[in-house]
Amino acid sequence: MSRLAIKICGLSTPETVGAAVRAGASHVGFVHFAKSPRHVEADQIAALAAIVPAHVERVAVLVEPDDAQLARLTAAGALTALQLHGKESPERVATIRQRFALPVWKAISVKTRADIDAAKAYHGAADLILFDAKTPDGAALPGGMGLRFDWELLRGASLVTPWGLSGGLGIDNICEAIRTTGTPLVDVSSGVESAPGIKSVDKITAFCKAVSAC
Repeated sequence: MSRLAIKICGLSTPETVGAAVRAGASHVGFVHFAKSPRHVEADQIAALAAIVPAHVERVAVLVEPDDAQLARLTAAGALTALQLHGKESPERVATIRQRFALPVWKAISVKTRADIDAAKAYHGAADLILFDAKTPDGAALPGGMGLRFDWELLRGASLVTPWGLSGGLGIDNICEAIRTTGTPLVDVSSGVESAPGIKSVDKITAFCKAVSAC
């Protein structure tokens, strides 16, 4: 078992969920965003989350969801956290956290140190900040594109909210990412795929082993 938290995100099949659990992932993520190749419907998320053992956290990833959407996703009681990947304000994050009684993660898109500093606005609203690479202007997706940002930007940053690292992580660079940033949590999606939206059991296993060996 890795000393770091590992989230395998964008899972969509029982086989890949099982692979993530067996490999030692602490969190599994399910994307509910129609534009994403990793999108899964609410009933699929409930079914997949139901096969995850209790010691593994189950996170739904959403982009600017409305309350009706959140209600559908949380109705089964299978989720343990919500991850927001849009332009949700600190006030909206706090409202969702209170209304749906689940921990809320807020993804922050990073290109410059100012983006990291801006995450401070979510202190007290979000339970965890996930630093991800900023996608190009006009991109259809807010993340999951295999892009990374300059990890040196996190050196010496004053981070008061629990946080994690995402964006462009893979088997070949995960140790560098951990050494550079000191992140307590790593979140991978495209880095363990054989094609967009298609997770590889072998890559999931290899990624978790690589993290454990760092």
